[in-house]
Amino acid sequence: MSGSGPSGEESFIAALRALAHDPGARGLTDDAAVLHASGALVATHDTMVEGVHWLAGQDPADVAWKLVASNLSDLAAKTCRPVGLLLSFMLGDEAWNTRFLAGLGEALAAFDAPLLGGDTVSAPFPDAPKVIGLTALGQPRRDPPPSRADATAGQSLWVTGRCGAALAGFEAVQAGSDDHALTAPYRRPVPRLAEGQALAPVVGAMMDLSDGLLLDASRMADASGTTFAIETRLVPIHPALGRRRREALSWGDDYELLFTLPEGAACPVDAARIGSVLPRGAHPLLLDGSPPLAGQPLGYRHGI
Repeated sequence: MSGSGPSGEESFIAALRALAHDPGARGLTDDAAVLHASGALVATHDTMVEGVHWLAGQDPADVAWKLVASNLSDLAAKTCRPVGLLLSFMLGDEAWNTRFLAGLGEALAAFDAPLLGGDTVSAPFPDAPKVIGLTALGQPRRDPPPSRADATAGQSLWVTGRCGAALAGFEAVQAGSDDHALTAPYRRPVPRLAEGQALAPVVGAMMDLSDGLLLDASRMADASGTTFAIETRLVPIHPALGRRRREALSWGDDYELLFTLPEGAACPVDAARIGSVLPRGAHPLLLDGSPPLAGQPLGYRHGI
């Protein structure tokens, strides 16, 4: 693990070495990690920015956890078990770095994800927003792994968990709530790794929900050249949102799995059937039989 930065860099990397147990990491003393893999290997990368993906003043341990979880959620959608992580880290002060390391260690242990290396940099100017990234490598349970393009007309559409849980948690964090159960889906989401692997033998298309159910469903329908017909009343919604169903369906950050199954196939995981896959019509998405209203946001888009 290489990089240049302030004097805290050496102590940060030394602390990372205590978390890098996999032999392929080479104790974080080399320029690269070494993996021995047979079959397909899946790679994904997520970047998080202070003020966009986490709130100023939020516990850095939660930031580290969420960085790991968001990447592993992508692997879950490919039926993977994690085989390695590479961290790109902008150094903060000693207290921030220490709390980040604590959360990172908790996430690595919780998800059995080996840290293999990465890079550290210093901020370009004082008080610059922190930018951190993570690359995750995984081995899929089936080869080729499912993609967004694998939905076909006649399949059923399913989702794990409850939409809007992250929104409820975000609002609770903003309000200063100490209800950890309520805030956890935003602070510390749990990637559906076990569910993704269990779905491997039967799933059609699959992706994780990061930008909102409606937007991500539209993307998956577009990729597969189909139309997704969703019955919104069937989508499980977090009870804290009350009647704010549309917000729950479009806010994002839930990291649940959206997937299709052959019609009539038993679902091997705890999930809700929310609709059907139709031949492609005029719109990629139908909500209760009608296309979304023009100009109504379906989810989160960067830069918009």
